[in-house]
Amino acid sequence: MSNGQMKKMAMADGAEIAVYHVEPIGTRRGGLVLVQEIFGVTDHIRELCDEYAQDGYEVLAPALYDREHPGFEADYTGEDFARAVELARDLHPFDLSLSDVQTCIDLLVPTGPVFMVGYCYGGSICWFGATRMHGLAATSGYYGGLIPAAADEEPKIPVLLHFGRYDSGIPMEGVDKVIAKDWPNATVYVYEAGHGFNSDRRKDYHEPSADLARERTLEFFEANGG
Repeated sequence: MSNGQMKKMAMADGAEIAVYHVEPIGTRRGGLVLVQEIFGVTDHIRELCDEYAQDGYEVLAPALYDREHPGFEADYTGEDFARAVELARDLHPFDLSLSDVQTCIDLLVPTGPVFMVGYCYGGSICWFGATRMHGLAATSGYYGGLIPAAADEEPKIPVLLHFGRYDSGIPMEGVDKVIAKDWPNATVYVYEAGHGFNSDRRKDYHEPSADLARERTLEFFEANGG
């Protein structure tokens, strides 16, 4: 059973948005900002937060679309999917997401090392967390579609990237571009799976890949002070 709560938190622009907060279980390893897919802070995202809390992380997951659509939680199909895409691509400024995530990082910094993990939309934010943000020890991004176009930005901190070989939204030529950069701080893994392979709510869920990526992420965080 979850011990997490949705709390209102003030962001840099003065807006208050909901943030899912979970205290760590057992020995505290550090802080973690967990960044949503385009579908909002869904039950799946909250479940992931709870799992990381079980591993000793204090987790914050900001509801990034709260200004435009308070309480947004979408399904993966139909009108919900269309609304999620509209919010991500048209209505919500990406830079505002970066700012909100930075606010969450800043809240966690005083109590120890801070990490970030993100999925889909959040996976892209993890890349920019490594190239543009401050206060992070390491980030782990899953299938972030904006990463290939931003591959020229050198990560300042260690970043772990997870891509699916059969992801129709992120062709392998884009992933290969990231790999070819060979940035010292970037480690890229390719899994025999499609987009969204980490979510057991999606048709592309691939349990062996999800388990391996999570194992790698936890080891990566531990190697960087977590």
